[in-house]
Amino acid sequence: MKELVVYCAIILPDGFTILILVKLFKDGGKEAKKKDRSTSPVKCFFVRFESNAAIDDGKEYVLSGKTVQEARSVFMHVHTLPSMAKYMARFSLILSKTMKLEDDLSNLNFMVEGDIPCKDKDKKPVYKDGKLCIHSDGTGYISEDLALKCPKDVFKGSIMNGANVEIGPIGALLGESPDTMQADSYRRVPPLLIQIRFFYKGYAVKGTLLVNKKLPPRTIQVRDSMVKVEPDLNLSNICTRNSLEVVTTSNQPKRTSLSKNLIMLLSYGGVPDNFFMDLLKNALEESQGAFSNKRTALRVALNRGGLDELLAAKMILSGIPLDESYLQYRMSIMLNEDRKGLLSGKLPITDSYHLMGTVDPSGVLESDEVCIILDNGQISGKVLVYRHPGVHFGDIHILTARYVKELDEYVGHAKYAIFFPSNGPRSLADEMAGGDFDGDMFFVSKNPQLLDYFKVSEPWTENCTTPEGPSRRPSEFSDEELESELFESFLKTRFQPSYAMGMAADNWSAIMDRFLTVEDSNSSEKTLMKENLKKLIDLYYEALDASKTGKKENSFKSTSILGKIYDHVKAYQEEVSRKEVQKLPCFNVEVSEECRSKWTVLYEQYRKDMTYVLNSSNKEKNDAAANALYDVYKKVLYGGAELVERQRPMNQISEEALAIYNICYEYAIKKDDVGKCGFAWKVAGSALLNLHVLGLGEKTLSCAPSVLKELFS
Repeated sequence: MKELVVYCAIILPDGFTILILVKLFKDGGKEAKKKDRSTSPVKCFFVRFESNAAIDDGKEYVLSGKTVQEARSVFMHVHTLPSMAKYMARFSLILSKTMKLEDDLSNLNFMVEGDIPCKDKDKKPVYKDGKLCIHSDGTGYISEDLALKCPKDVFKGSIMNGANVEIGPIGALLGESPDTMQADSYRRVPPLLIQIRFFYKGYAVKGTLLVNKKLPPRTIQVRDSMVKVEPDLNLSNICTRNSLEVVTTSNQPKRTSLSKNLIMLLSYGGVPDNFFMDLLKNALEESQGAFSNKRTALRVALNRGGLDELLAAKMILSGIPLDESYLQYRMSIMLNEDRKGLLSGKLPITDSYHLMGTVDPSGVLESDEVCIILDNGQISGKVLVYRHPGVHFGDIHILTARYVKELDEYVGHAKYAIFFPSNGPRSLADEMAGGDFDGDMFFVSKNPQLLDYFKVSEPWTENCTTPEGPSRRPSEFSDEELESELFESFLKTRFQPSYAMGMAADNWSAIMDRFLTVEDSNSSEKTLMKENLKKLIDLYYEALDASKTGKKENSFKSTSILGKIYDHVKAYQEEVSRKEVQKLPCFNVEVSEECRSKWTVLYEQYRKDMTYVLNSSNKEKNDAAANALYDVYKKVLYGGAELVERQRPMNQISEEALAIYNICYEYAIKKDDVGKCGFAWKVAGSALLNLHVLGLGEKTLSCAPSVLKELFS
């Protein structure tokens, strides 16, 4: 892990200077950040307005000579917003993880259309708190020619098949462009839905675009609900940087799992405990197959490759037997990571999918119908639909999926989405935890057992709203006042975080867990708990749009279905027996005394060095220090960083690799600790695998990890 320390001086209007120390880390885990009270979700970015560096040679920069306010207007006319809260929320759109769609937008046909209103049985528009209720919240259209320029399989600004093009819209808007070249097969059919951030002539647009073959070429049609910032018609002296940014596309669903909240709601709706326990047992039995089935083992090793830099996957692909001591040790660690998901209720389930949602453009669907497009086209029949992180009893719907021929005229052969109706008094997405169509994902299941067991409840309706307090418009502040206000908000967010959402979620989980175990449905205790749950649900949904800062860690002994799942997984993990350390016969060979003596001394020195470097309580720092130490000994063995960069004769490397293997394994056998074998594989692994493949009389085959993940995920 690399660390960069930056000192930033900020001079406030009253003359005080604040010196901020900012530490930037290359990587780090979420768990470590939760434990570190000094960390914050607030990120710092440094923007260049001018440069005296010789390398820039006095060249003009896009922000050269501009004030901070003028610089913000290059991206969007954010000063037109009605409140400071919206100002901060909307301007942060430029920090989304996206990739730029390479296209000249100068001749774009851009249209803003009204939303589709919700209507009552008399066909009159429905209003709530004076605001029109709509079916099309967050979704618009894009012409097929423009959609074809978008790569498939984009997720949070990166292409999932391995071409890492993560680039923030700041970089994209300022002229940096990622390599978005794709294979021809990825361009023939466009993504059905594209989640976007769109900055155009002062507009800031957020939502999804549905491919629409009926639109004329080079057309983007957005709804009023998608427009987060409107242009200032009086501002003509600032040249905007127009950019269409892709966040995520509608992708082929991967293996789908239940969640903690969903299990609780399904249990409340009548799904018996043994249904979930059967799912759990199947998942555990399948994971145990990683010790005997190469395909299962490789899938686990690829999915958890970040734990050991794909070492286990390399061992499997090189023909190392699955019962090899260290390989089984690594597989146990990876499987325990997988089982952590099971502990929290992430149970794999068949006939279920996560799909991005949008509204039916044809208007054919009735208020209790949906259209779902999967691999083989549209499906029909009853489906269970839920939106995470729903916690209300009525957040799960049973709907009818039907075939809509008219959709083909809009989307052609594009796939993977769920279409909701544009008819009825309320949006179905809004009924599920207040959802919309700006990129929300929906859990969809046609699992016959689930549909047979579950009984729906009345959908959630908002019972309380917190009115917005009086606030000055950003345009009413002077430039100095505006910066002071923004900096004060930053300090408040950084040092006075709100735990409202986390506390509401934790309390809901605790009460719901108890609620599910009270057998008497008419008891006063159960009635009181249900009322408390409803109040917590309102608080939770209201807090979803507020700043997210993490949860407060609470624990309790659960006797509900979640507790049974947790206890079963824990017991299963404890039953896994320890593996006896044994050498592979092909590596258990004699080497020269000189070679063995050399690495006996080096291995003893390594153990002393490792004891010294692992002196930090920070896991990331320890891992980085350990990897640096392995690099030292790899250089001794190979004369370079890796086998492919070797500077020593191959016969010497092979002999020393065998010496390292035998010395390490003998020490591990003596200590009865298979983890001690790690030095052999982390230092001499490449040479050992090369020897093993040669011993099989075969040659290695080069393959990109991303391709393997695609094949085995």
